[in-house]
Amino acid sequence: MAGRGSYAKGLAKREEILRSALEVFSRQGYRGTSLRELAKAVNLSQAGILHYFDSKEQLFAEILRKRDELDGARYAETDEAAHALVAVMRHNAEVPGLVQLYANISAAATEADHPAHDYFVRRYDGMRRMFADSIRTQQTAGQFPAELDADMIATVMIATADGMQVQWMLDPERDMSDHLEYLWSLLSGIHQPDRRPSESAQ
Repeated sequence: MAGRGSYAKGLAKREEILRSALEVFSRQGYRGTSLRELAKAVNLSQAGILHYFDSKEQLFAEILRKRDELDGARYAETDEAAHALVAVMRHNAEVPGLVQLYANISAAATEADHPAHDYFVRRYDGMRRMFADSIRTQQTAGQFPAELDADMIATVMIATADGMQVQWMLDPERDMSDHLEYLWSLLSGIHQPDRRPSESAQ
């Protein structure tokens, strides 16, 4: 019984660390956030915070996983994957520190032995399948061009989202969600001649 209680307390502390880390990164940015800052936010030492994670890199991967979980819950009622992605990108513009964290860790995780490598492989695979399934549902309903390859469109949309995040970090005047909406309008065939990203986003 004591062991079960200790395990539950450990899970609760881990959850507290991840939620606090999301807030700290959102407020202070990627470069402004150190392991010391994260530990301070949850009243632990640096060694204490790593008691709950195998390494700093794994901690960062788990922070991103928690962000995905919260975003998924936040936009669960959105009817189309494209609309959900646009909504997430719009929200990301409000939390630049997490965008910086994602960009830095995703680049480092291309190395096969990086602690976040498997997380990103599974994340992209899951996103592509979810997006492609959503497109196929729309194709069946006659709401999306049937001749387009759903899997390739899903890959292109996700790649555009990631690429726009990099451009936005370099130039915050570029509206990430606006550009994604524009691309989706072209692909789905609902493009209007006067529909294009705002002047400030170009």
